Amino acid sequence: MRYWLMKSEPSDYSIDDLVRDGRVAWYGVRNYQARNFMRDQMRVGDQVLFYHSTCAAPGIVGLAEVCTAAFPDATQFDPAHKYFDPKATPETPRWFNVEVAITQKTRLMPLAEIRGHAALERMRILQRGNRLSITPVDPDEWAFIVSVL
Repeated sequence: MRYWLMKSEPSDYSIDDLVRDGRVAWYGVRNYQARNFMRDQMRVGDQVLFYHSTCAAPGIVGLAEVCTAAFPDATQFDPAHKYFDPKATPETPRWFNVEVAITQKTRLMPLAEIRGHAALERMRILQRGNRLSITPVDPDEWAFIVSVL
């Protein structure tokens, strides 16, 4: 099993949306490294820190689980969608997603708090220049975060 942090802007899809829906296809990823994490490394049962980004209070707001293997992101084929990719075809998709299911909505663990824990100082989300929407989380970091949520 692996652990991941997946960012979503709450104005696009929030933890409350996931609670309401139960599960969601993690659509719209248009960064090759993040895509490769989903396509090549994520497996059913992997655990996820759901993180609100680009908002007044960024931070971890819930726990989720990967519940499907990677599959082509349907938004890449829809010319009316903002994530349309004219180079993608059903025969040669460029973008993939997985579905994640809610396991628990948590208190907000704000970015400032994450930064304040020595046990988390190596988290990729805290590294200078990191802007990826999906990053691996070390098992020790996962265990620490879950213990303080």
